[in-house]
Amino acid sequence: MWTLKQIADHIGGVVKGDGTFQVNSIGTLQAATTDQISFLSNKKYKKYLVDTNAGIVIVHESMVVDVPNHAIIVDDPYVAYAKTASLLNPTIEMSKGIHPTASVDATSQIHPSASIAAQVVIESDVEIAEDVIIGPGCVLLRGVKVGKATRMTANITICESVQIGKNGLIHPGVVIGADGFGIANDKGTWIKVPQIGSVVIGDDVEIGANTTIDRGAIDNTTIGNGVKLDNQIQIGHNVVIGDNTVIAGCTGIAGSTQIGQNCIIGGGVGISGHLEICDGVQMSGMSMITKSITKPGVYSSGIPAEPVQQWHRNVIRYRQMDKLADRVKQLETLNKK
Repeated sequence: MWTLKQIADHIGGVVKGDGTFQVNSIGTLQAATTDQISFLSNKKYKKYLVDTNAGIVIVHESMVVDVPNHAIIVDDPYVAYAKTASLLNPTIEMSKGIHPTASVDATSQIHPSASIAAQVVIESDVEIAEDVIIGPGCVLLRGVKVGKATRMTANITICESVQIGKNGLIHPGVVIGADGFGIANDKGTWIKVPQIGSVVIGDDVEIGANTTIDRGAIDNTTIGNGVKLDNQIQIGHNVVIGDNTVIAGCTGIAGSTQIGQNCIIGGGVGISGHLEICDGVQMSGMSMITKSITKPGVYSSGIPAEPVQQWHRNVIRYRQMDKLADRVKQLETLNKK
C-alpha cells in the first residue's frame, strides 16, 4: 500500500486531501475502486471524473475542482501517471547467474550480476555487462556486446557483432542485426550483396515486440540514445536514427535514410530510402515520405477514410487533374495573347 503523500512526493505533486490515505493499484476513471489511483490527462475523459470511485486522481490544477475524492495536482498528469505506475509496479527481481539449460560459449564474458534465463544461447566472444537480464529463449550470436542493466525479455535474436548500450529494454520477438535487403541484378538473376556492417544501439533505448533492425551493408545501422520504438517496426540497413526520436508501430524505414533527433513518427508511416529527415520533425500516422525533410514541423499525407461514394467521386476527380491542368494552361496562354 502507498499513501497519498508518498506518491505525491515521488511524482513531485501537490496533495489535496488526507495525506495518509492509501491505495494499492491503478485503475481507469471509469472502473477504479476506492483503493486505486487514477489520472486524467485527456480532456475527452473529463465526463468520467465527477462520478469516479478512484480514491486518488492525478490531475492538472485546472481540473482539481471536479475531483470527488483525494487528488494529486501536477503540471503533466500523463508523465505523473507513468512515474506512479513504475512506483506501484516495480520490475520483478531476477535471479542472478546462468540457468542450467542455457548454452554459453566459454570465450564469452558474463558479469556475475547478470541473469541468464532458461534455453538462452550465447555464442563466442559475447560480452554481457553487470545487471543485464537475458530472458528465456534469447539467442546472442558471436561478438555481441550488451551494456549495463539492459533487459531482454524473451525469444529475442541478436546477430553477430551487434552492440547494445546500457539501460535498454527489448521486448519479445525482436531481431537485431539480420541481413539488410541487399541484392543486385546480374543479367536477370538476383544475387545477394553481403551485409558486412552491424548495428549499434545507444543507451536507454526501448524496442517493441517483433521489431526488426537490419545490419548495415558496409557501415553500421545506428540507433541513438533515448530512442523509443513501438511494435512491428522495420528499420532497413544503414538507417541512422537520432537521439530521443519516437516511432510508433508498423512504420517501415528503407535503407540508408537518416532521421534526426527528437522526431515523432506516427504509426504506419512509410519512409523511402536514402533520405534525410532533420531534427524536430513530426509525421502523422500513415504518412508516406518520399523526399528529404529539411525544416522542423508537422508533416502529413494520405486521405482519411470517408463514405465510399464520396471516395469514388474524389478518385475520379483526381484522375481528371491532368486534363484540368492542361485546360488551365491553355486558358492562361489565351489570356496572355
